[in-house]
Amino acid sequence: MIDSGRGDGYSLSGMRTLTEAVKHEAKELGFDLVGIAQPEPSPHAARYKAWLANGYHAEMGYLARRDAVEKRADPRFVMQNARSIVVVGLNYYPGDHRAHREQQGKVSRYAWGADYHDVLLDRLKQLATWLEGRLGREVARRAYVDFGPLMERELARRAGLGWFGKNTNLIHPAIGSYFFLGELLLDVPLTADVPFPGNRCGTCTACLDACPTSALVAPGVLDANRCISYLTIEHRGRIPKALRSLMEDWVFGCDICQEVCPWNQRFASPADQSVFRPARPMLDLIDVLSLDQEGFRARFRETPLWRAKRRGLLRNAAVVLGNLRAAAAVPALKAAVQDEDPLVREHAVWALSQISSG
Repeated sequence: MIDSGRGDGYSLSGMRTLTEAVKHEAKELGFDLVGIAQPEPSPHAARYKAWLANGYHAEMGYLARRDAVEKRADPRFVMQNARSIVVVGLNYYPGDHRAHREQQGKVSRYAWGADYHDVLLDRLKQLATWLEGRLGREVARRAYVDFGPLMERELARRAGLGWFGKNTNLIHPAIGSYFFLGELLLDVPLTADVPFPGNRCGTCTACLDACPTSALVAPGVLDANRCISYLTIEHRGRIPKALRSLMEDWVFGCDICQEVCPWNQRFASPADQSVFRPARPMLDLIDVLSLDQEGFRARFRETPLWRAKRRGLLRNAAVVLGNLRAAAAVPALKAAVQDEDPLVREHAVWALSQISSG
């Protein structure tokens, strides 16, 4: 390292060289996108607080904790000595859902393969280890993948990786929105990228028009209380009856607002990573209803579907079977009416009523 009198041991040219080397190594590790953001206060903090004030975070109370709000507003509360943030994107698009039988439910594309947290975290750690070897010293760092108190999409926009779509997803002009984000906070100064300029959604409202539950209450504003992804993954209680039939055949997550996006229709291409190859695009819902806790653990412990827990996944399966009017599922649903969990029992009863009335 060359000391230029800046007091940090880095020259501007040295920072640029190191930044390019970091980006190159990130691409070598398999990341499709990489950019650099500075650890500065978020310009969207007020908007985030307004979103919370409207109750759009539903029952995700962890999003509204005071310390979490402060950290999301300024990443320096997450890591005080952070000098730069490496933001990466990894394409996970596995293709389209295949045709399915009447007792099958759709799984959101992000959950078809291995748990993405493990995949991205491992690569971020490899990147940090490489950087330590490059600098010849230990590097203070923190890595996050969709679980830390960071405004990930805002950091990604600042790192030049895309714009906020009207469906609230980050969209990159070359690959669409089917990609995971990860962040590596470092005590190493790197050259920041120019934030992505503008918004390229134009007058398109395809995502707002297509959402069956009207969860997108305005361009870029999502009410999680009505979102199928929230209801089938994060929500722990009963699904409101008014929303059950609107869930259609989504048993875990939902991709509708991404499926109709013109940027995905034009540019989304299957991911190269074998770990994200299709494994469970559809679930046999009768089979799901038969799972006890041990069976659920054996089937889903190392997958994103573990997040819903057994009671949540069986609840969802019952709702979808009711929506599909799947007569073949009646015996399994009757058995589920005797389940030890009252949440499963309630939704199984509802599903049977739907089938009998259909």
